[in-house]
Amino acid sequence: MFTDSTDNKLIILLNAAGVAIAYAMLGISLWLSTEVPLATKGYWGMGVLLLTLSLINVVKYRFDHRSSEDRIRKIEDARNEKLLQDALLDPKLDL
Repeated sequence: MFTDSTDNKLIILLNAAGVAIAYAMLGISLWLSTEVPLATKGYWGMGVLLLTLSLINVVKYRFDHRSSEDRIRKIEDARNEKLLQDALLDPKLDL
């Protein structure tokens, strides 16, 4: 059932490495830029961190919504299958 867990782990690892590299490059560029005031560097850094947190929340909420829709669909499918099975086994019905 969960055969793609190694693929997911690899994709998550690659994404985490990409985010770490992006943060490192941003930090280096902010550290080495001497023309930009320290307050501006801090503002940019906070903006990037808050944007990252917002994107994580959006992805989490979309995943939770999709998961709940799948769960509801499975419950409805099971209910419909049970109703069909009961209808076919009902001796009062002449099919």
